[in-house]
Amino acid sequence: MAEVTYYVALPFVVADDGVAAGEAVECFNPNAAVMKAEALSRKPGIIGAVAFSRSGDPATGDFGDATVIRKFGEVPDDLSAL
Repeated sequence: MAEVTYYVALPFVVADDGVAAGEAVECFNPNAAVMKAEALSRKPGIIGAVAFSRSGDPATGDFGDATVIRKFGEVPDDLSAL
């Protein structure tokens, strides 16, 4: 299968041990991911959000590192787990 790119908006919430990722939302393109991340960052209980992309081959599960497109609000410095 060919390589595909996923665009994602990911909110962050306050957790007992700091900041935790909320439920990721897959988007159609980078602009939609940015718009969704901004909207999520304004919702009650959400302290920030990030729009990012990730490319790879779903058939093999081989994916590269996430590329941050834009951050809103409070987002952890270390996003290597994306």
